[in-house]
Amino acid sequence: MERMTATVMKISRNGQISLPAAVRHRWNVDRVVVIDTPGGLVVRPFDPGAVDRIRGKYRRPGGPTVDEVKAAERRAEARKERR
Repeated sequence: MERMTATVMKISRNGQISLPAAVRHRWNVDRVVVIDTPGGLVVRPFDPGAVDRIRGKYRRPGGPTVDEVKAAERRAEARKERR
């Protein structure tokens, strides 16, 4: 099991915290994501490539766009109401 460390940090009047240099260097980051969960705050390294890796993952090649699907659903609903 990996060793975990904890550091107490003071929050400035502007709401800022400073990550220790050792942590920034270990994770090679200059940005982090702070996630507010019911159990507390989670600070994770920011991955700028995450969006690019999933972009288009769920779109079928040649499939309808979201707008086309919504328009088709509206037309189907209108047809049902006219009956």
